[in-house]
Amino acid sequence: MNAGAAPTLEIADAVATLTLRRPAQHNRIDPDDPAVFLSHLDQVRSDPAVRLLVLTGEGEKTFCSGYTLGQIGARLDRSFEDMLDALESLAVPTLCALNGSAYGGGTDLALACDFRIGVRGCRLFMPAARFGLHYYPGGLRRFVTRLGCSTAKKIFLTGMTLESEELLRNGFLTELVEAEELPARIALYRDQIARCDAQAVRSMKQHIDAICAGEWDEVSGRAAYEASLASEETGRRLAALAERS
Repeated sequence: MNAGAAPTLEIADAVATLTLRRPAQHNRIDPDDPAVFLSHLDQVRSDPAVRLLVLTGEGEKTFCSGYTLGQIGARLDRSFEDMLDALESLAVPTLCALNGSAYGGGTDLALACDFRIGVRGCRLFMPAARFGLHYYPGGLRRFVTRLGCSTAKKIFLTGMTLESEELLRNGFLTELVEAEELPARIALYRDQIARCDAQAVRSMKQHIDAICAGEWDEVSGRAAYEASLASEETGRRLAALAERS
C-alpha cells in the first residue's frame, strides 16, 4: 500500500499552509513525520511575513488519525508530544481546517491550534482507554484547560464518538461549516488577522495562553499593555481612526 508522503508546507499571501499527505491512511502521523513537522514550524517562525498558519489534511474523509498504531509501543518517544507543544506555542495564530474527522492523536493535533473550523459530518474518537493507554500529559492538559473537565472525561473515559454538532457545542470546534464553505472561512480569518497589528496579536496570544495555563501574572500583562500604548504603530493606528471618525 502507498505510504503517502510527509507533511508539506506552502507559504503564500502571509499564510503558511501545513498539509498532512497520507489520505489513504487517514493522514496518520508516521514516526519520521515529527522531525519534518518541526522543521516546517521553524521555517514559519523565521518568516516575519507569515501572519497565520493553517493546518489541514489531504482528502475529504479524515483530517488525521493520529500516530501510526503499529508504532505506538515500539517507536513512540517524546517526538510526537514535542511536535504538538511546538505547534501550540507558535507565536502566530494557528487555524486547523478539519477537512474530515479526527482520531487519537489527531484530536490533540487539532486542539493545539488556536482555531478549529470543521466540516459538517466530521467526528472525534479517542481510543486511548480501549488500548489500555494512559494519554500523555501534554494532551490531557490541553483537553482539560481548553474544553473543561467534564468534556475531557467524556472523551477519554468513555471512548464515545462525538459528532460535529456536539464538537461545536463543547468548544472543540470554533466553527462548523459545509465542506464547500471551508476555503472562504479560512480566507476570512486570514483577511481579518491581516488587518490587526502583528505584534499586538502575538503578544495577546502569548498572554491568553499563559492565563489559561495558570502561568500569567498581572505585572507582565500590565507591562505589555503599556508598551503597546507607547508604540509608534499604536499611535499611528489610533490617529488614523480619529481622522475617520
